[in-house]
Amino acid sequence: FYGSYKINSKELDTYLDNLDSFLEDDKNENDNLSQEESSTEEAKSEEAPVEELKFSFSNLIGKKIGMTQLFTDDGDVFPATVVQAGPCTVTQIKSKENDGYSSVQLGYLDAKEKHLTKSQIGHFSKVKVNPKKVLKEFRFDEESENLPNLGDEVDLKQFNVGDLITVTGYSIGKGFAGHMKRHNFGGGRASHGKNSVMRKSGSVGAGTDPGRIFPGMKMAGRMGNDKVTVKNLEVLNIDHNNNLIFIKGALPGSNNNYLYLTKK
Repeated sequence: FYGSYKINSKELDTYLDNLDSFLEDDKNENDNLSQEESSTEEAKSEEAPVEELKFSFSNLIGKKIGMTQLFTDDGDVFPATVVQAGPCTVTQIKSKENDGYSSVQLGYLDAKEKHLTKSQIGHFSKVKVNPKKVLKEFRFDEESENLPNLGDEVDLKQFNVGDLITVTGYSIGKGFAGHMKRHNFGGGRASHGKNSVMRKSGSVGAGTDPGRIFPGMKMAGRMGNDKVTVKNLEVLNIDHNNNLIFIKGALPGSNNNYLYLTKK
């Protein structure tokens, strides 16, 4: 008994049979729906045309966002620097006949006209593009073909996962530093009658002849903020929707520092 109702064994068997048939029909419907969805996705992927590049120019300006880690399916971890690269606009094209060398000038990030001089505003209005904050020239060989034209946009479509690229930027500035920190000097002796020479630079040259400091002498001075180029860096991943490129390893400079990318 269940409460005041008596369960009949025949009714129970009938109920279970109906439940089994209902679950089987529901499973068949789900299988049919999944097959239809997969077929429609395959059809869309087949119908989607492969976008061809209008030009070939593997140089870009970007901004360093920070560092992260990328994991593979096997559990391997790779340190990666995230760079927001492009889109950049072609603002000038120089030729060997007119300028003595061949290069393409790219502009990155829109700028306000109130922060620019009249000559800069005229430079951008000449090619009918919005004023840009960062300008950089990238040289190319005269034999290069299929180059961009004035006003064209260059983005991450020029790069692929697995490419080896060269990144140039400026290292973090450290300010004025002594010779031991700046050039890794060992300093003077701390014993055997020496006094107050532990962090001295030592002799920097003769007094009478030549009587001057040779250029390039390693002395105290401003440290860091140097132009640094890192070669053969692998592209681990690319996010085209957010203009992000993940580059294996460390890159020069602090976050929000501008970087210049070139594919080998």
